[in-house]
Amino acid sequence: MNSILEEQWYGNITPHESIPVDKHLLSLMGRNRGKLDETLTEQQKELLSKYDESVYEMHSLAELEAFSYGIRLGVRLMTAAFVNINK
Repeated sequence: MNSILEEQWYGNITPHESIPVDKHLLSLMGRNRGKLDETLTEQQKELLSKYDESVYEMHSLAELEAFSYGIRLGVRLMTAAFVNINK
């Protein structure tokens, strides 16, 4: 079997982990979140937590769609390249 397919099957390919992250931005977000948490009531914290979960779900779905689109586009480009080789 093709080794890339085996890697995918066993879950060893994790493209989301190779995306560069701005550590300064993450730190800033964490500090601002901490300051916000200090000022909220328990009810507001619960509401913010639900909001965070919704944002996380939306980002996850957007990343999945972008990944799927990238795979489809790559396959189309490869197909076009092979079709043009025979012409």
